[in-house]
Amino acid sequence: MAACVSRVELSVSCRSLLDRDLGSRSDPLCVLLQDAGGGRWTELDRTERIKNCQDPEFCKKLVVDYYFEKVQKLKFSVYDIDNKSFDLSDDDYLGGIECTLGQVVSSSVFTRPLELKQGKPAGKGTITISAEEIKDTRVVYLEIEAQNLDKKDFFGKSDPFVEFYKQSDTGTWQLVYRSEVVIKNNLNPCWRKFSVPLQTFCGGDFSKPIKVQCADHDSDGSHDLIGTSETTLAQMQTAGAGSPVEFECIHPEKKQKKKSYKNSGIIRIKSCKIETEYSFLDYVMGGCQINFTVGVDFTGSNGDPKSPDSLHYISPDGINEYLIAIWSVGSVVQDYDTDKLFPAFGFGAQVPPSWQVSHEFALNFNPSNPYCQGVQGIVDAYRQILPQIRLYGPTNFSPIINHVASFAAHSVQQGTAAQYFILLIITDGEITDLDQTRQAIVNASKLPMSIIIVGVGEADFKAMEFLDGDNGVLKSVTGEPAARDIVQFVPFRQFKNAPQEALSQMVLAEVPKQLVSYYKWQGWPPLKLPEIKAM
Repeated sequence: MAACVSRVELSVSCRSLLDRDLGSRSDPLCVLLQDAGGGRWTELDRTERIKNCQDPEFCKKLVVDYYFEKVQKLKFSVYDIDNKSFDLSDDDYLGGIECTLGQVVSSSVFTRPLELKQGKPAGKGTITISAEEIKDTRVVYLEIEAQNLDKKDFFGKSDPFVEFYKQSDTGTWQLVYRSEVVIKNNLNPCWRKFSVPLQTFCGGDFSKPIKVQCADHDSDGSHDLIGTSETTLAQMQTAGAGSPVEFECIHPEKKQKKKSYKNSGIIRIKSCKIETEYSFLDYVMGGCQINFTVGVDFTGSNGDPKSPDSLHYISPDGINEYLIAIWSVGSVVQDYDTDKLFPAFGFGAQVPPSWQVSHEFALNFNPSNPYCQGVQGIVDAYRQILPQIRLYGPTNFSPIINHVASFAAHSVQQGTAAQYFILLIITDGEITDLDQTRQAIVNASKLPMSIIIVGVGEADFKAMEFLDGDNGVLKSVTGEPAARDIVQFVPFRQFKNAPQEALSQMVLAEVPKQLVSYYKWQGWPPLKLPEIKAM
């Protein structure tokens, strides 16, 4: 793995974006792409989507590896997002720019007019990018609440959210955190604990001015200011158990108008702690092996593999959705496994010679050694087994999850960050043992393991989305919650027209976070600690 010179964090804001929505303003999102050669662009990162806003200041920073010796051509593309699909081809393009990373890092602030295509401006739209090297792996953890905030809504109380800004060297304020949760109808909100990298929060300068801003959320984007206060990280750090740090929340116009004005509420820092946080690369470069296992759904609902309607039908050009999913995910994961030997299993088919239904059979028909050599080995085994089995049912996920979990449980006995397990299940979505699968996932959430489910075909994937747990913590039938969110579900149909890398980027996007969250929960540092914490 090439050692990058450093990593940089890009802050993006836009002004005067085109308005593509009828009856409301655009909902912009910015995508960062890198030149992959031959006229192709690969997505590196994307910001959050901001609703109803023509002058967005994106909170999510875009992180990119910076190589001094390379010309890294970048493209920043802004879209108006009106749906949930990952593919951007069905969203309105609001403009973009092409530049090099060198141009951005060598300018303190890099502002350019947005263009719809070369030489055609996107109205008066501009984009501003500023870069900051990530030199510090410390993280600020904050717990905050407010009291007696001003009432802003005519019917009911305020719906407050909070933002933190740091002061740049030029004196401008730059957004570093926005609370995800808007607390409805509450003048005494208590926001959930959150964390921000120290470098993002204050550039590592504990005395740098920090502005805390509280506002009343309006769905049309015209949020009403409740008040602001200024502090520093050094001041906030004095907060401890039972002795919060308090600041008055001041609305400047109200203060000017009313002599009797005191404040618009109190902001209380209940807790402010700084911890060192190891990254995914720290663990991988420190010697953590990622073990990749594949589970393929061979149930009857996929259709007869000989029929072109079947999800297992291999087209004349040698592919189907199962094979594309194996290639997309496997080709990324295999770089992190030194022996490149991957166990691959099928489930839900009648298997020779007894023709009993099996929910966990080796694709190479060798139960004592189910390992395939590289991703190509999995693909070859899949092609060879397809004519030799009978697709049947039911669709049981729990046996293969429990199988991989048993290996993960064994690795935990080492007590080190040495092994992490990824299980890729490719399915048409008709799950039968939902209750047992829920329990298996809850058990696996306490182990060094992630589960990726790729749904092929056009089925209703409600059960898969339920297992993903994005809409709340997944619980077993007995009510036991998952210790961590370890399941990522993606329907393949969202990626049919997207670039080849998009599927793997989407399904693997959560894995680094899941790996880090597991080792952090266990309190295990990387096997080999990084010599230089700066990147």
